[in-house]
Amino acid sequence: MKFLRSISLLASLLMTMAGATAQVSLTPPAAQPPASPPAAKKEAPKPKAPPAAKQPAAAPKAAATPKPVATPTPSPSPTAAFEDPNVDLVYGAYQRGMYKTAFDLATTRAQYNGDPKAMTMLGELYANGLGVKRDYAKAADWYQRAADAGDREGMFALAMMRLSGRGGNTNREQAVKLLASSAKLGNPKAAYNLALLYLDGNTLPQDVKRAAELLRAAADAGNPEAQYALATFYKEGTGVPKDIDKAVRLLQAASLADNVDAEVEYAIALFNGTGTPRNQAAAIALLRKAARQNSPIAQNRLARVLVSGLGVPVDKIEGLKWHLVAKTAGKGDPELDERLSELSPEDRAKVEAAARKWTGTIGK
Repeated sequence: MKFLRSISLLASLLMTMAGATAQVSLTPPAAQPPASPPAAKKEAPKPKAPPAAKQPAAAPKAAATPKPVATPTPSPSPTAAFEDPNVDLVYGAYQRGMYKTAFDLATTRAQYNGDPKAMTMLGELYANGLGVKRDYAKAADWYQRAADAGDREGMFALAMMRLSGRGGNTNREQAVKLLASSAKLGNPKAAYNLALLYLDGNTLPQDVKRAAELLRAAADAGNPEAQYALATFYKEGTGVPKDIDKAVRLLQAASLADNVDAEVEYAIALFNGTGTPRNQAAAIALLRKAARQNSPIAQNRLARVLVSGLGVPVDKIEGLKWHLVAKTAGKGDPELDERLSELSPEDRAKVEAAARKWTGTIGK
């Protein structure tokens, strides 16, 4: 859908802005061409590659791999939806996978007690076909009732449905109003997604300052995607004064919340001592973690570290394994291809076997 495509483009913009500032001195794959900084109303181009000369103390550079920063969903997080202890039984049943029980309890609370959070739960169950046949129209109806009763999660979920067109016609104007109302009530997901719309420039006029304000509100509330996105703003000075230290603190927070993109960026900051004390051991541990979470960027950068022995003992077998794994995801690296070709047939066989074990696809 057009909205989702727009969000994908926006995700690419945010990833590109992140890559544009995580500059380090180890040469990236030659296939990445130099480009200018991101424009205000277009998807940003890829960052300029650093000089070809290698610096032994530098970590690998983060790449601008398009990856969704957030994909709006038609339903809220049930954890956030049920903050009221009066609906613990409903949420408890939901948590244990007892969806029919949750449906029956929520129906009673919604119909007889007028409980807005129970209404939101009914929307959640209908939207996802849990304990009841999936029915987007009924989900939207329950979300509408919850929103009318002032529940911020119901507002957010209905906004996502109106943007996607599930359960009725697409209605972006109503979606924006719902997101704004939910954000005012302190919903970080609503603030984050509203920020994306201000960056998108299609549903709303593009306004990077307003987007930054909303991202800050969501980041302060602990939303890791907002923390990562706002970090890219501070690194570039987009909508906020440029501040590398703030950017790195936000990357650290998002990394602690298991945001994979933030883990890669924060690892590079730690390796180089940019905005934070240098800690190569912690940086490499984060790269390993992100690589195991199937981040092709982390896999490529970890491969460079291991093959070159930057901060760790040289391990060409393990490093080139990650190179092949990253390559299957489109992160090719001509320099590492060359290093692979220099191996003995026996070592190359070990690398390929290790990569096949990880991916199950290489060599087939």
